[in-house]
Amino acid sequence: MQVILKEDMPALGRKGDVVKVADGYGRNFLLPGRKAIAATPANLRNIEQMRASAARQETRDREAALALGAELAKLRLVFTRRAGERDALFGSVTSMDIKHELDAKCFEIERRQIELPDPLKTLGEHKVKAHLFKGVDAELLVVIERESEEEAAGQ
Repeated sequence: MQVILKEDMPALGRKGDVVKVADGYGRNFLLPGRKAIAATPANLRNIEQMRASAARQETRDREAALALGAELAKLRLVFTRRAGERDALFGSVTSMDIKHELDAKCFEIERRQIELPDPLKTLGEHKVKAHLFKGVDAELLVVIERESEEEAAGQ
């Protein structure tokens, strides 16, 4: 079965591509989920219009990601955590913590866009990469400071 993709599918192709898929996959997943349309002669004629629309949308998304990346480069996220003698944290700072801090500062980034292979477990400054769009990455400055004795006693 041949279908025209209506959105980017990592395993299949990009929006507007004509791909051959198994009949069941196309009939049971792609078509009902509106991720693709059947590759009929009429739809094939409209494919150029779909590709032009996709290119315009991609350009807008890339420009928005570049603007967001410039704002994120200026940003400094500060976390205070309890730490031991050798600057090792009791706990860690995860990508979810970073996402919540970005949400508090009105930046909408999904947790999976933040590249953090392992949670941050030491005090100091850390550079964390965020994937905003295809080929557009931003670097966040995450600072982890020691919690003061008064804050620790207040808990």
